[in-house]
Amino acid sequence: MRDEKLLEKLTQLWGVAGYEKEVRLAIEEEVADYADERMTDAMGNLIVLKRGTGADRKKIMFAAHMDEIGFMVKTIEADGRLRVCNMGWNWAGSAYNSRVRFRNGVSGVVGCMGPIEEAGNNPGKLYIDIGATSREDALKYVKLGDCCGYYGPYLPLANDRVCAKTLDNRIGCYQLIEALKENDGSYPNDIYYVFGVQEELGCRGSKAAAERIQPDIGIAVDITPAHDYPCDLEGSNAVDCGIGIKICDPSVVCDEDVVAAMEACCRAKGIKYQREVIDKGGTDASSMNLSNMGVKTGGIVVTTRYPHSQSAVASKADIEAGVDLIKAFSAAKLDF
Repeated sequence: MRDEKLLEKLTQLWGVAGYEKEVRLAIEEEVADYADERMTDAMGNLIVLKRGTGADRKKIMFAAHMDEIGFMVKTIEADGRLRVCNMGWNWAGSAYNSRVRFRNGVSGVVGCMGPIEEAGNNPGKLYIDIGATSREDALKYVKLGDCCGYYGPYLPLANDRVCAKTLDNRIGCYQLIEALKENDGSYPNDIYYVFGVQEELGCRGSKAAAERIQPDIGIAVDITPAHDYPCDLEGSNAVDCGIGIKICDPSVVCDEDVVAAMEACCRAKGIKYQREVIDKGGTDASSMNLSNMGVKTGGIVVTTRYPHSQSAVASKADIEAGVDLIKAFSAAKLDF
């Protein structure tokens, strides 16, 4: 892997949706020496430009979101329990008994009011136990509106797989950073590497960034759920079967020319890939697609097990294949 320490660092940063500053500052430091231009917009998106050399160069926007799912404190009970609401989509079952951490370093455990089997996917049944003994005691550590995210170490697994919180979507951030570092300025196209905010709250950041950039092509760089293990989803996505080229999800139908160009890049460069179709979920491709007067869109996605939990699992080889595809597509001469 190009820089596994960087991936580990990114996954351990705290950046619940709407509060991505810590992640952005770390990425800014990583990309500073490689950008022709960089700016942060009012929403908090980090936009990094590497100019191309072509006379008829296109503007290609790669968007990877920095934010992670979490919870926000909506009330504090008399006994010190923190009642919460979702910041992004949390599965109640996978959140139950997980460790969480607030931005100020206070830690807690997710509990449930009653049997977890009866909670369904209702986050209103969950609470955070920080060890407080009363509401007054809890207020010494947290306040209404504070957010927490999952907490846990980065774990190497067998067969070059990794486990971490926030692989969704620090994988994509890692891929954009590494692709930018290997962009020597000879590409025919202007490449915008966008590290976005609030994707988990409705793909908000990429919409604003696309309105500013007005790209010819917008590519979401994200994860996608795996289907190759016992779970509640059905499909063909498999870990270690290559980088995913998005075809369709409930929020977007990817442009067929973009898909064909990505497949051509993979064949030309020997990049292992799989076609990706999901019937639940979505990415920033949706908001880019509908921005301005419409944008051709596609997606580059890493198949991931146990997404939206503290213990997502992905393949290093798939992650690196994504970097290779970003580079190959950036360098391609596109005639559409």
